[in-house]
Parts: sequence; structure tokens; C-alpha cells
Amino acid sequence: MVFVETNPREEVVTVFLLAENRLLREALMRLLSKKDDIRIVGSASYSAQILQQILDAKPKIVVLDSVTKALCQDGVIRRLLEGEPEIKVVMVGMEADESVFLRLVQQGVLGYVLTDASAAEVWRAIRCVAAGEAVCPPSLSVALFRSVASSPTSLPGVRLQRSPDFSPRQQQLADLIRAGLSNKEVAARLNLSEQTVKNHVHRMLRKVGAADRATMVQLGGPFA
Repeated sequence: MVFVETNPREEVVTVFLLAENRLLREALMRLLSKKDDIRIVGSASYSAQILQQILDAKPKIVVLDSVTKALCQDGVIRRLLEGEPEIKVVMVGMEADESVFLRLVQQGVLGYVLTDASAAEVWRAIRCVAAGEAVCPPSLSVALFRSVASSPTSLPGVRLQRSPDFSPRQQQLADLIRAGLSNKEVAARLNLSEQTVKNHVHRMLRKVGAADRATMVQLGGPFA
């Protein structure tokens, strides 16, 4: 794991556990409840009412365990951060998958903890993210640097032309891409062929003057 050290803080970090896996949820509850510097303000599996439940609990950190639920089903992370930008998200029990990791970073995740992490690493990841830092395995930090290096247009101070004239279908695709769905997942959601989605995405990239999907999302404009 990569941690950026800071001076220890005495403040209690409020945490909401959003885990589809009941055993993991209960294990995290037992683990974190033993820590004097962490207070659990809620624990639940995914549901239609979960976003409001989290917002009502006012946690500083939300711990999630499911990539599928977080990204592919209604964009839980995106909607959560839109509702309360100050909330910080830590994913636990993750695989060392570069593409999944980068998609989650684009969604706003600040902590990425692998399946083989120890209890101490989970606790420390939560503390670090609460202190305004980011946590991820060393191998994936390299992937993040490579991603930034290959997309110089996404760096601060660079301006690209934006176009608001998406068709209704393209706007629909834009919303799903912003939620982190792949072309294949978008095609399944809209009952289109994957090639049709690719054609739409290609035209959308040209309209906003972007080289790739990540830059297109970062440009904002019609995605806002």
C-alpha cells in the first residue's frame, strides 16, 4: 500500500459501511468499532433508498465493497458525491485491476484497498483518506501516473473546445459514460449493438475536441 504520512489527528472519523457482502460488512463493523478514533454512523447493503440514508447519516467516509454496484448500477459513487461533495469514498476488497481502478478514480474514489489487505491497512486507509490523502497499492499508483502522462490535455490550464449540441441519444450515452460504464455496458443498458455505441462515442469525441473518453468526461459541458 502507498500512504502519504501526516501528523496523527485525534478527531473521530465518522464512517458509513455500504457493503453488499454481509460477512464483510459485519467484519468491518467489528474491526472499526474497536477503534477509538472511528465512529460507525451507518451500515447497510445497497438499496433504492441508500443514498438518502447515507446523506442523512452525514459520514466523513463511505466504505464500499462492490465495483458492480458502485459503477454499473445507477452510478452510486457519482450520485453520492453530487449529493455531498465533502464525503470521501474508500473501496475495500478490490482486485488489482488497472482499468477498474482508473474508472473508480475518475468517479472520485480516494482509497483503493485490495482483497489481501490487513485489518490495520483498512483502518489506516480510512484515516489517511479522512486526512485529505489518497491511498492505493504501489502497482496501481504507477498506472495512475501513466494515465495522467498519456492524457496531457486533462492537466490544469489546458482549454479545449466544448460542444453542447449532442443529440438526445448522445446525451443519454454521455450520462452513462460519465457514470463509468464501458461501451459494452452502455450497449446492454440501451439495447444497442456495441459497434453502434462505438460510432456514437467517436462522433462525440470529435464534437468536444477530446482524444479519449476520460478527457471527454473531464471537459464537463454537456456532462454537467
